[in-house]
Amino acid sequence: MLKNILLTIGFLLAISASYAQEGFTVKGDTLTRTPAPADTAKYVNPGRLAGRKAIFRSAVLPGWGQYGNGLNVYRGIKIAAIYAGGTVLVMSYMDNNRQYKVYLKELQYRLEHNDNPDPDGSLQRYTTTGLVAAKDIYRRNREVVIFSIGALYAVNIIEAYVDARLKYFDIGNNLALKISPTVIGSGSMYGYNTTFTPALKLAFRL
Repeated sequence: MLKNILLTIGFLLAISASYAQEGFTVKGDTLTRTPAPADTAKYVNPGRLAGRKAIFRSAVLPGWGQYGNGLNVYRGIKIAAIYAGGTVLVMSYMDNNRQYKVYLKELQYRLEHNDNPDPDGSLQRYTTTGLVAAKDIYRRNREVVIFSIGALYAVNIIEAYVDARLKYFDIGNNLALKISPTVIGSGSMYGYNTTFTPALKLAFRL
């Protein structure tokens, strides 16, 4: 009798403990389990966040992403290279665009004056065919420079993003590299190697 009472009390305590952990709501004649509150704490990847900031900064101002990743000698050199390359490309674009307009103006004059050169121009000694070829070369060079400026701008953004992600990338202490001498057997006779070649064995531990 006492044993049954103790078992009943223990059963009731277990049920009450489960109800205390998980709530139920009554809807009509049914019981609906109330879901446990979700954990509001959410992990934020610092590398991903830093990468997004680097993309935005580099897109607004080239070099700002590299500066935002933490200025040091290496990143300072990259910023200087970005602006040095940009300056050279802009100057090259201005020069090719100026030459293109000079040759185009001469061709337009000859087209309007029965293929006669402009007496006030500096291209009188060139033939019309040569002027057309030179104009096309400067136009092509101008387009290549424009493409190069766009590529430099894109590389600036990509490099800042990769640098920001690698800044928070942890390879751990388990990565190891081992190089040891070994020999490679080549050729066999009766199941035995007859010649050996010295070599190096490279082993990674992850």
